[in-house]
Amino acid sequence: MSNAQHYKSNLRDIFFNLFEVLRVDESILGKGEFAGMDAETARATLEAYNEFCARELAPSWVASDRIPLTLDADGNVAIPEPLRRSLKAHHDNEWHLLGLPERVGGTGAPAVVAWSSFELSAAANATAAFYMLGTVIARVIEDLGTEAQKRRFLRPMIDRNWGASMVLTEPDAGSDVGAGRTKARQVDGDLYEIEGVKRFITNGDFDGTENIIHLVLARPEGHGPGTKGLSMFIVPKFWVNEDGSLGARNGVYCTNIEHKMGLKGSATCELTFGERGPARGLLVGGVHEGIRQMFHVIEHARMAVGCKSMATLSTAYLNALEFTKIRVQGADLLRATDKAAPRVRIIQHPDVRRMLMLQKSFAEGMRALCLYTASIQDEVTLAGGHGNVAAGELDRLNDLLLPLVKGYCSEKVYELLATSLQCYGGSGYVQDYPIEQYIRDQKIDTLYEGTTHIQALDLFFRKVARDGGETLRALFGRAQATLAEVDPAGPLGVEHAALSRALADLQGLYGAMLAKLGESLYHVGLQGNRVLFATAEVVIGWLLLRQAVVAAAARPTASEADRDFYDGKLAAVRFYARNVLPGVTLARKLAEQSTLELMDVPEAAF
Repeated sequence: MSNAQHYKSNLRDIFFNLFEVLRVDESILGKGEFAGMDAETARATLEAYNEFCARELAPSWVASDRIPLTLDADGNVAIPEPLRRSLKAHHDNEWHLLGLPERVGGTGAPAVVAWSSFELSAAANATAAFYMLGTVIARVIEDLGTEAQKRRFLRPMIDRNWGASMVLTEPDAGSDVGAGRTKARQVDGDLYEIEGVKRFITNGDFDGTENIIHLVLARPEGHGPGTKGLSMFIVPKFWVNEDGSLGARNGVYCTNIEHKMGLKGSATCELTFGERGPARGLLVGGVHEGIRQMFHVIEHARMAVGCKSMATLSTAYLNALEFTKIRVQGADLLRATDKAAPRVRIIQHPDVRRMLMLQKSFAEGMRALCLYTASIQDEVTLAGGHGNVAAGELDRLNDLLLPLVKGYCSEKVYELLATSLQCYGGSGYVQDYPIEQYIRDQKIDTLYEGTTHIQALDLFFRKVARDGGETLRALFGRAQATLAEVDPAGPLGVEHAALSRALADLQGLYGAMLAKLGESLYHVGLQGNRVLFATAEVVIGWLLLRQAVVAAAARPTASEADRDFYDGKLAAVRFYARNVLPGVTLARKLAEQSTLELMDVPEAAF
């Protein structure tokens, strides 16, 4: 197999999630902001985009890894030509309009469709997918900018395919964003000059676009320390005149590109502001609310990272599955001592089947998690939008789910990709097959937009403790409602019992952590990841059981192909219930028994 054709999608499972489980044709499509898209259009759009990804994005995936980026003396980054062609084709075919509302010329697709399309692009070529941030930043400017800023930037960014980046991290600050020292000096009104150095800026510069719009966090003179003292500025590579036309080169330059283990075609830049001339920027919305404003981008990025990880696992699993159906090695285990026994395809070996079902159950469970979260985002939009009182409960539920999508999916997928490689044996370790690049390209997902432990602390303190566990209990209530639909003595009785036990143990785990808070916050530091993982595994178990209920009801009257699909759904939930959910019981016991001894170990003893 040529790695140019590495891409394997799972539209059948995407459509199962959208139309059989979430029933978005009844609950989301054709309503409010999404009135212009019906189920037929959504299906046709995703089918066409899937074909585009296979034809135009996947072929440049290898080149994105093998052809180095270059940085010239003027701070311009050149990306591989095949990747540049892919990005041009994406814009020329107007796929950048897919996630935009109709009011700005987009298709009006809801989040469930937009994130489904992102899965396809991320699986085909994650590097290319991450260069498509321009429309996201355009929407942020539409939501938060002044009327003058909207007139100045919105149309050019969308129509002329401008690039964009989010600019937070500094060399000495890292994840501690509030320690940033980049300064902003007011010139006049909302016009400022920015001075400082930022690091690890994804796609901070690249060619193939006439301009790049940076959203930059900086500290205005006289503002206090920490994140509250930060403001957000629109800083273009080339100045943008009030009528949207391009002006002179602005004083922001790429001064270094990082040489990474993976995702190499995605230019990770050091950006220097104000060294080669004034770096002019506009205060977003004319207000000093930088960290709140930047979270509009951060939350989108966290969702994207989780979906990218899920997409990588899905295509990795499907590639491994294909290999195991072809590769012949060894005799059937039941005839292992018979030297004359015929050699069998490795999918017939029990351990290979275990590894495949482990990947399948998680890939499909994580897709369920991502698309369920997207559906909540659409419900927020239909209820009046982010921050609207009527959408408050849904807003908080989306906030609670995001650390699961980003933190858990990114961490667990890295572990599972090693399982995927194992299916190939030694062949997986070489570049003949795509899995080694999948692993290198995916590892970054656990690190940026907040490391896994940052996601864990966010979940525990900001998403659960902040409202006294009310949103978490509401999520538990949704899982209990599914359990109420399942007959404990019926065909899904074992799965019902496993989820019921795991749900009770998860509640016990949170209870144990709250009790330990009285002793020390260190307990959350030591056990936070365990809490995050257990929460995500219970939610995924619930979503898989919900899928099994649908599959079991649909199977008797289904076609042969669909029966195979539904059988796969039932097999996945059975495997997950027996092999994953019991781990929540262990997580609870470990948390209950945790001590602070580790914090007392002398550094010299490590």
